[in-house]
Amino acid sequence: MGNKLFVGNLSFSITDQNLGDAFSECGTVTSAKIIMDRETGRSKGFGFVEMSSDTEAQAAITRFHGAEDNGRAMTVNIAKPMAPRENRGNGGGRGRY
Repeated sequence: MGNKLFVGNLSFSITDQNLGDAFSECGTVTSAKIIMDRETGRSKGFGFVEMSSDTEAQAAITRFHGAEDNGRAMTVNIAKPMAPRENRGNGGGRGRY
């Protein structure tokens, strides 16, 4: 199954520590990471939690998928591998003149 979880629709004020603490209710959290915008330094509203076992990951999905976080219904499911990015060449189409 997999023990790395995608957690979406989070409040923008949640931290890595808050996320890990919440998910530790379902077992041992190996890592918890909120994804931040490089330019603004603000949360993008999603992150990843890695649990120590598949059983704990499933328990976290059952517990938190659809649960409210500051009025927002969280999305929690097994993280999918990142799809390979298309080669954008020089800066994503912003070529030099």
